Amino acid sequence: MQTIINTKVPDFKVQAFHHGDFKTVTQNDLKGKWSIFFFYPADFTFVCPTELGDMADKYAEFQKIGVEVYGVSTDTHFTHKAWHDASETIKKIKYPMLADPTFQLTRAFGVHIEEEGLAYRGTFLVNPEGKIVLAEVQDNGIGRNADELFRKTQAAQYIAANPGEVCPAKWTPGKSTLKPGLDLVGKI
Repeated sequence: MQTIINTKVPDFKVQAFHHGDFKTVTQNDLKGKWSIFFFYPADFTFVCPTELGDMADKYAEFQKIGVEVYGVSTDTHFTHKAWHDASETIKKIKYPMLADPTFQLTRAFGVHIEEEGLAYRGTFLVNPEGKIVLAEVQDNGIGRNADELFRKTQAAQYIAANPGEVCPAKWTPGKSTLKPGLDLVGKI
């Protein structure tokens, strides 16, 4: 299996439901900013609204640190609107909900389930240069935690701004980082 870490997000063009309207989103929308692609299996399902609601609750904090969030499923933008209109949880969403019925994004990010036409729960953090710096994929019965993704995003931003430093386990802003070198070998 080949990793997609540090690879560029490929060219894409998809429809989205965002702020009560339909719009087109392309790779050009990612340029110069941090982005999260938050893949989920399908609208009108069970674990998905809990995750999307959790991300909606954290969205303003992601925005404050310069991160755009894109929820992505293989549903159409029309289905996203219908779900938004039908669900109080989904009505909270302020981030774009990308439609991928042709599987362009799910295949590009390696989360497509061919036999089902759905996506695995994949989470990808893309830096301002368009490179994927965090990739996590899990089985569809396991929900994610927006707080932990926020922490990891802060760590990725920190190491991007501070070359030569790394963030240890459970690092949060203001905590000590590490500077890898011979003096640390065997001392941690």
